[in-house]
Amino acid sequence: MLTVDFTRFPLAPGDRVLDLGCGAGRHAFECYRRGARVVALDQNGEEIREVAKWFAAMKEAGEAPAGATATAMEGDALNLPFPDESFDVVIISEVMEHIPDDKGVLAEMVRVLKPGGRIAVTVPRYGPEKVCWALSDAYHEVEGGHIRIYKADELLARMREAGLKPYGTHHAHALHSPYWWLKCAFGVDNDKALPVRAYHKLLVWDIMKKPLATKVAEQALNPLIGKSFVAYATKPHLPRATAPAAGTDEAADEKAADAKAGA
Repeated sequence: MLTVDFTRFPLAPGDRVLDLGCGAGRHAFECYRRGARVVALDQNGEEIREVAKWFAAMKEAGEAPAGATATAMEGDALNLPFPDESFDVVIISEVMEHIPDDKGVLAEMVRVLKPGGRIAVTVPRYGPEKVCWALSDAYHEVEGGHIRIYKADELLARMREAGLKPYGTHHAHALHSPYWWLKCAFGVDNDKALPVRAYHKLLVWDIMKKPLATKVAEQALNPLIGKSFVAYATKPHLPRATAPAAGTDEAADEKAADAKAGA
């Protein structure tokens, strides 16, 4: 289940990609399939070992084209073990809400991204996330849990402060918001509650079968209750000394990104 939309976030064969905080590796696997040279990095050693096994299995099965490479490694998002301007693409999905120093993480991502490179940031959306927090303290008050809820304009502002130029936004995974509301209402560790089990079966069916009905429903509901907020940006070739003047193309692009962000 991908949160980043690769029709809006183009990836070319041979691009060097960093999937920062890769978790189970879903975006790293997709980039590998698309012919990228992928580095999947996470601080969780157990997950990294699993991602490395899947990379090896994908290579063995011929799922990645010639020239694609994939590496899984442990690392610290605040102290990335890469030289400046090492990557064409950086993805950080559902990670920044966990990290106290999110500005530091953004600074590191910008440091290792090449000028003209692209970055995708996804975080839980403000509205659906507020519902989860209101229904359950256990949802977020756990070790390594969510420590903040981003508003769209707040995240875009932080990306600009870090030197990035946002160019597009959208919402994703509307069908997953009700599932997490049910989990929070019945207990985040209570997977036996009938409403939770029933809805989970629906999500598994949707992921496995990809029926048209749920695809259309999710597309219609994403602007309203999409679980994730996704922002895309580029790193300008030259440092920006001043804010874009009103009426310029750059100012118009940033205004359009804000307008699309929503709540």
